[in-house]
Amino acid sequence: MTTSNVRRYRINLRIERDNAALYARLAELTADARLARAYRRIAEGEQANAAFWESHLREAGAVVPPPRTGLRVRVLGWFAQAFGTEFVMPTVVRLEHADHGATPVDRSGHRDHFVPPQLRAARGHSHRAQSGNTLRAAVLGANDGLVSNASLVMGMAGAAASDRAVLLAGLAGLVAGACSMALGEWLSVNSSREFYQAQITERAERLAVAPEDGVRHIAGIYRDKGLGRAEAEHLAEHLAETPRTALDTVVREDLGIDPAELGGSAWSAALSSFCLFAFGAAFAVVPYQFLHGHAAMLGSMAATVVGLALIGTGTSLFTGRSVLFSIARQFVITLAAAAITYGVGHLLGTVVAG
Repeated sequence: MTTSNVRRYRINLRIERDNAALYARLAELTADARLARAYRRIAEGEQANAAFWESHLREAGAVVPPPRTGLRVRVLGWFAQAFGTEFVMPTVVRLEHADHGATPVDRSGHRDHFVPPQLRAARGHSHRAQSGNTLRAAVLGANDGLVSNASLVMGMAGAAASDRAVLLAGLAGLVAGACSMALGEWLSVNSSREFYQAQITERAERLAVAPEDGVRHIAGIYRDKGLGRAEAEHLAEHLAETPRTALDTVVREDLGIDPAELGGSAWSAALSSFCLFAFGAAFAVVPYQFLHGHAAMLGSMAATVVGLALIGTGTSLFTGRSVLFSIARQFVITLAAAAITYGVGHLLGTVVAG
């Protein structure tokens, strides 16, 4: 048995243990008895998967590490406790798919366990997906603010600008970037809402003009879901008796959205983008408010490193990679951007100064 195989077995074991602990925690927190039973079944399945990898490690003569709750499990558990299990479920499902897709080893005899489709597609799923994706959007928005403003501050510092000039430039970058992000998000969400509204109107008119086509379309949807022809046609005819219900069904199935939400509020998206970008951008500029000279630049660099650690930790929730890897990657990317802008700033400062 090669060392690389043992290493991958340990990675799989960690993933399965984390999944088991996370679903067990979700079962404790959810108020929905049906979901609690489903989560417990998934946790039991993940425990069986963990036992599968433990046996492989023993067969390879390797030491089985003791159980340990990972950081991602603790963080997602905290979010689930604070905001509800529905808030984190899109992230949990995405993370589990990412984890299982990142371990190319022989999985014969091993079963993967995900949230049953009927539970993921239950009423309110669009809202749960939108809420869960807020976590990812928060991390990415803060990351944009941190990297862009840290680069701006380092560029100004490289140009040998005064502390006041660096502070003003950093604040201007914070406000301008946050406003740009907010406007872009507002336009994006509004454009999506207008597109979906046009699609809904077109489908409503089609159902009104040719209701029999709507019945056939809805019946086809449910046949694709596994219903027999007679059952699907009966259900479609029943839904078509209420035009609003028929339209709601067609829109949800064809467009994958909740007609009542249409992708969410553009103003809420704009405000959250503004705040999250500003939060990330503040790390690099705030030290210049309290420190001066080299101390201010060192303070800005230290604050940026702290922000990178927080964002790297958040990123690890969605990529399935280790926290240290995510932090290191964030650090390398930001360091490269800051070094380039520092060098360009120094060069321009020298040229402008004569």
